[in-house]
Amino acid sequence: MKFNDKQFSVYNGNKLKIEIFGASHAEEIGVKVNGLDGKSADFEKLKGFMARRRANVTAYSTKRLEADEVIIEKGFDGKVFNGEFKAVIKNTNQRSKDYDNTVKTPRPSHADFVAWSKYGDGFDHRGGGKFSGRLTAPMCIAGGILKQILQEKGIKIYAYISQIGKIKGKSYRDGEVFMPKDEFFPLQDESVKDAMMKEIEDAAANLDSVGGVIECVVEGMPVGAGEYMFDSIESIISHLAFAVPAVKGIEFGSGFELSSMRGSAANDAFYYDGETVKTKTNHNGGINGGLSNGMPITFRVAIKPTPSISQEQDTVDMVAKKNVKLKIEGRHDACITPRAVPVIEAITAIAIYDCL
Repeated sequence: MKFNDKQFSVYNGNKLKIEIFGASHAEEIGVKVNGLDGKSADFEKLKGFMARRRANVTAYSTKRLEADEVIIEKGFDGKVFNGEFKAVIKNTNQRSKDYDNTVKTPRPSHADFVAWSKYGDGFDHRGGGKFSGRLTAPMCIAGGILKQILQEKGIKIYAYISQIGKIKGKSYRDGEVFMPKDEFFPLQDESVKDAMMKEIEDAAANLDSVGGVIECVVEGMPVGAGEYMFDSIESIISHLAFAVPAVKGIEFGSGFELSSMRGSAANDAFYYDGETVKTKTNHNGGINGGLSNGMPITFRVAIKPTPSISQEQDTVDMVAKKNVKLKIEGRHDACITPRAVPVIEAITAIAIYDCL
């Protein structure tokens, strides 16, 4: 089975159809979106959103610096979307030779082994090919646009880092949260930033990587948005969250903590605030029966450590069929969590727009 750059990964939603194409070291990556007709967006604001995901000169970021300039090919006249929208990003800073030694020796915890097993020589292994986090850039184009559209409807989406490695910061579970001022390393508690950065720097110094936890909040949701069962808000957000390669877990509201609570503590009691029905707590993350109850939607995702590390690791030679050692070359993030924050906002915007 062949697997080329022209193939699409497709999200068929209730209101949207989103197609993402390209590969990590292809000439370009891009996105097509159907379902935006008549809507508008500010592309200067989109540039700012894209900059948050882009690699930068920090201890945690890859040194593969791409401009990530969004090139609109069709479907937007500068003010309004009309017909199928298509935009691309040119890849300009590939170093494919760094992957010469991984053609037949899969990198641990990457998609190399399963992709080779399924696609054989049809798999473009360079930089992870179509399985790379590089494909979250076009995802951010779609999500960044939809985030603006939702904000015009009074729906605000923001995410932040609540944990890096073993260092924990403030969580929505601790009480009220706010939109962070620092867009590139967003926190609810700035006092833990230095400790988090040291956690990343220590991992990098040991040729290693570290993961983290990102929390996301959606404010301004109308009551009753969503559906039951397969099209529940949780289902759609989770579907899109796991399109982000680094995500390995998700929980809503108090999540797994609910399993150790009694119903009397876990239940979110209702009360009237003027003419509006609210809940005294928000353990269920603003969702009942798959529908929004009007309280903030809250969820958190686990981001795994970047699997590309510079330490020597055990793997296999799939041609010689023997065990071998592998030392990964190239430029990789010591911690992908900060750059993944806008990606989580993007997938949330796609999901919420589709649920309204």
